[in-house]
Parts: sequence; structure tokens; C-alpha cells
Amino acid sequence: MLAGRNHSSMGPVLDWSANFAHSLHRCAVRDLSHIGWWLVALSLAAAEPGGGGYRAEIQKWREGYEADLKKDNGWLTLAGLFWLKEGNNTFGTSAENDIVLPKGSAPGQAGAFLFHDGKTRLRLKDGVRALVNGDPLRTKSPAEIPLNPDTTGKPDRITLGRLSMIVIQRSNRFGIRLWDNNSAVRRDFPGSQWFPIHEMFRVTAQFTSYAQPKMIPILNVLGDTEQNPSPGFAAFKLEGKTCRLEPLLEGDHLFFILKDLTSGKETYAAGRFLYTTMPKDGKLILDFNKAENPPCAFTPFATCPLPPKQNHLPVAVTAGDRKPAHGTASH
Repeated sequence: MLAGRNHSSMGPVLDWSANFAHSLHRCAVRDLSHIGWWLVALSLAAAEPGGGGYRAEIQKWREGYEADLKKDNGWLTLAGLFWLKEGNNTFGTSAENDIVLPKGSAPGQAGAFLFHDGKTRLRLKDGVRALVNGDPLRTKSPAEIPLNPDTTGKPDRITLGRLSMIVIQRSNRFGIRLWDNNSAVRRDFPGSQWFPIHEMFRVTAQFTSYAQPKMIPILNVLGDTEQNPSPGFAAFKLEGKTCRLEPLLEGDHLFFILKDLTSGKETYAAGRFLYTTMPKDGKLILDFNKAENPPCAFTPFATCPLPPKQNHLPVAVTAGDRKPAHGTASH
């Protein structure tokens, strides 16, 4: 998630968005599997500010956000990111493997990923049981299974006991992303730290659409830069200052990657994410009480996009997600 959450589940819907989807997956942070709850929450969040209904809506959103973090194969279960080399990349729990899996989670020698010319194939050791996209795969001889990376929008998922793996592509690099549902980060997660809910941070912005999508460079935590299309910009005032943000598209929602004067202090240094529904009649609601930490705030194995310079706000947004209490990545 670039990702975001459909980062784990968002797929673009405009004519030009297919290319963006590929670009998004290359530099982002989320795969197309973890976003459903917040899309529903955004769509159903009709409560207006000015009372208990609004606060209850924000609290419900926060509960859904945390449930999404903690679910099976959620961001708190990320356990590894292994870049593939040309040729055989062995995996298993034995230390002699190229990809060493968590102790006790799989056979010592489970198989190999065969990587050549941007293509990845899976070969399991005899007798090793695994699922590919939920279907059993049992081999008595070396069968090689081609694997689609996340940039296709439909990555092939390998399940090996409590573990799962997919191939990811970031720029010209390919790697194996590993989830472990027995992750200590998930087990010990104390919950998100939130600023108090303040209605002043729910603002109405004027949204100006570009005649054609504007390509903007997005740097990720790996140091890769990708050009991604932005459909327009949101202009608004916050604490008396004029602000402007350029979003990317994620499905039929807007995805803002931003920093503010709290970044690196009360909030995560690399910035935060904010999702909104599409503008209506040139107006857009930006609710910073729903500003959330990117996945790389919780794990060093995410590949988060970083805020472009034009999305650095000149105000302190003391709303939404605070810096995690512990277990943060060092990005």
C-alpha cells in the first residue's frame, strides 16, 4: 500500500487506472487484500459533526482499522521480505536456506523459488504439503508452479501451515513477502494510540480536477521512485493556514500520503495516510481524525510510499493516529 490498504484491496476503476494499479503495487504498501472494512466505513460514514453520533462513527472506524491490522495475514503478521537472486532461492526453517522461515513453522528444507528473467516458479520438496490460492499442492516429484507477482493485481498466495507467501515486485526487484499468523508483533500489539477526536480536523476542501491526470513522483522507503497519476488537488484552510494536498487513486477512493508538523514528534516520522470518498460537486471531506499510520510504522517488511513534498502540511495535525507505542520499524 504503493499501497494503501486494498492497499490491500483497492483496484482502480478509471480508464487510466490500470497502469496506476501496477505502479501502486510496485512501490506500495499494501496488497489487494486488506481494505474491505475501511471502504465500507467510508461509504457508510454519514454522521455529521456536532454530537455523539460523529464521535461514535469515528470510534467505530478506529475499531475496524485495528481489527484489520490484527487479522490473519494482516500487517501485524508480516514476518519477512526476501529479495530474490537469479536462480534457486531455497526456503525452509534450516539456517542454510536462502530464505529462512520461523523456527518450527515448516520443514527444514521445504522447497525453492526459481527466479529467472523476472519470472518466479515454485518447487516444493517431495512430500511437503502446501496450498496455492487455497488449493492443495502435493508433489512427489519436482513440479514447478509459475507464480504471479503482486503487480498483476492477483498474486498467487502460497500457504504453508501458519505461514503464507507471495511474490512482490518493487521497481526492478522481485522478492518474497512472508506472513506468520503467530507473529509476536501481532500477539503483543497494545493497540493504536489516538489523539482525542476534534471536529475542527474534519474539514471541507475545494477539489480541483486536472484535465488529464498529473504524474507525480512517489519515493518509497526502499529508495525507489515511481511516477503515479494524481486526479487533482484538494485546497483547504486549517488553523488559519492555506493547505493543499495531491491524492492518488485507490479504487473509487482518494489516497493521501501526507506529513505535518507533528511528524517525527507525536506522530510517525515517515508520515501518515488518509483515505476519502470521491469529491462531490467540487467538494471533498478530509477527516484527519481518520489519519492512520502506514504499515511500515509496525513492521520493517513493508514498502511504504513516502509523502511528496507538496503534501507536507504547514500545520500540526493533532488528530488521528499517534506514533505507535512500540514495535515500530526504523524507516
